[in-house]
Amino acid sequence: MTEPEMNTTPTNSMQDAAQRGIDLCRAGNWKAGMEILGKIAEADRQGTELSGLFYSYLGYGIARYERRGKEGLALCQHAIKVQFYEPENYVLLARVYLLRRRRGKAIDALQRALKLNSRHPEAIKLAKEIGFRRRPVLPFLSRNNPLNIALGKMRHSISQSRAHGPKSSKI
Repeated sequence: MTEPEMNTTPTNSMQDAAQRGIDLCRAGNWKAGMEILGKIAEADRQGTELSGLFYSYLGYGIARYERRGKEGLALCQHAIKVQFYEPENYVLLARVYLLRRRRGKAIDALQRALKLNSRHPEAIKLAKEIGFRRRPVLPFLSRNNPLNIALGKMRHSISQSRAHGPKSSKI
């Protein structure tokens, strides 16, 4: 999309272009996606209502590829204000926190994403990558306490059986 096109297109076209940029980023083509998102951000002087995902992807891209973490973080936080019900916004916020070496904040963001959608594939994947752990069953005891270990294993097996359905036994 050329500069003149960006200035004369109605809001729907801008939102369509934003979606194309997001789709390119999701597909791993961050350079082309960021180019589109950047042009939209420059052209959007009147404050068009863009989705929270637009701000999230722009923020993560700026933080990761342009090494402007503070600006990227601000955009991701704005995305959550705009679209707080979208788990992907929290996943991208968590990624920005990880880039800024703030693991605790990243875990908090992932927990919010998983609260919104406990089966969100990107949130689950990132949680496994960073070693996401649940709180101990009995938080007043240490994580290494034998009672916490046993109860944690029971909780894990119950949650696994619920996720995968009942096991059928063959006789």
